[in-house]
Amino acid sequence: MKKSNKKNISAKDLDKKFDNCEDISDYMDFDKAIVVKKINLDMPQWIIDILDKEAMKLNVSKEIIIKMWLSEKIEKIYHIKQKV
Repeated sequence: MKKSNKKNISAKDLDKKFDNCEDISDYMDFDKAIVVKKINLDMPQWIIDILDKEAMKLNVSKEIIIKMWLSEKIEKIYHIKQKV
């Protein structure tokens, strides 16, 4: 098992450095990063209305709701568990 050379820091201190636009790359493990790609998605208005309503109820963005619902469906069909 490869030992990480990354420095340890509390979440609070990391947030503070990030908010102050400081370089936080010494604290990140890019070998474990999740690849994220953007897509454009056209949907009927009724779906967007439901997403807005659910997002407002949970106090999160529409994007989070879409990711949650898609990942739940994919996990159910393919019996896999991935981080979103």
